[in-house]
Amino acid sequence: MEVPPRPSLSRLAQASEDRETRQHSSGFGVIRTTFWAICYFAFYFAQQVAEVLAPLCLVIGIGWMALPHALSAITTGGVASDPQAQDVMNHVVGSIPSHLAIGSHVMTAGGLIFDGFLLMAIAAFGATISAVAARNM
Repeated sequence: MEVPPRPSLSRLAQASEDRETRQHSSGFGVIRTTFWAICYFAFYFAQQVAEVLAPLCLVIGIGWMALPHALSAITTGGVASDPQAQDVMNHVVGSIPSHLAIGSHVMTAGGLIFDGFLLMAIAAFGATISAVAARNM
């Protein structure tokens, strides 16, 4: 097995055109690295926020959608021994809202589930772009 020859020291002492282009490209390299670092930060931050909020939206949306069905199954299923208890449970099922209006934003159970899946897609997109940005830094 042959060992490659060492680079000559005389080559390092000479001024070359390559060295000049490296100095110009190093300024571009700093700008390029700064750009990709900002992109990495922004998309990684979006990914982290989406990963926290997506499960919350999904769990709250699925729970909100399933709760009226579960309570109505309890009140209508089986023999109701106490009509007063059945009336109370029917009132509880009827008092669960189908939507909430907060300012001009209307939240529904299906909307929360959709938002949860959308946040998962944003997290996946953020992870992909963060990986590309990290590779280009």
